[in-house]
Amino acid sequence: MRLRPWAWHSLISILFLCTSQLSQASVIIGGTRVIYDGSKKETSVSISNPTEAGKSGVFLVQSWVEVDESGGRAPFIVTPPLFRINASQENILRIVRTGGTLPADRESIFWLNVKAIPASDDNSQNVLQIVMKSRLKMFYRPAGLSGLPVEAYKQLSFSRSGGRLKVVNPTPYFVTFYRLKVGGTEIKEADLVPPKGSVTYPLPSDSAGKVVWQTINDYGGISEPETKPL
Repeated sequence: MRLRPWAWHSLISILFLCTSQLSQASVIIGGTRVIYDGSKKETSVSISNPTEAGKSGVFLVQSWVEVDESGGRAPFIVTPPLFRINASQENILRIVRTGGTLPADRESIFWLNVKAIPASDDNSQNVLQIVMKSRLKMFYRPAGLSGLPVEAYKQLSFSRSGGRLKVVNPTPYFVTFYRLKVGGTEIKEADLVPPKGSVTYPLPSDSAGKVVWQTINDYGGISEPETKPL
């Protein structure tokens, strides 16, 4: 369908309006993941609103922790669970464990959800308001685990099992892949390897040679490449 010139002008105006609003419709979370140190009573995450002071950009921020994507209840509470954040302000989320039985010899994984809801402005018209929801991995790390989490990725072992690549993690820490290649072929499905567990990924039939991988550390940084023969 060919649009008339006036229609193109209207479409461009709408896209510009949406882009302008979307650029404001977010808050910044202080980190890409959360590490809950089991030796402490709580952990915290910073939330900031980068909108310049004096401009419209007020949000309601709602936060909670889930067991997994099914939305199961987790033994943690977030305070404050709901709060208002004005332009150029910052707040702190406190995450507190409320009980539950968790393994003491390895990490457990949960999900921190942060939803930013734009406050409505009765004086504005033709404004697209978008609710932004972020999900961050939250790792509960019991006290006294052996080894260093930053070194865990070096302990991974790899083997071929039929047409699949088997990855074994003997450490008590989760390992998150940034990139995984076999003989130069990237395994795009690579994600998390559970502590003291294993995962398998589809392995292209023509892949052979060395396994090269990089992982994501506690601070969201990327590790140096590690190489092992397959």
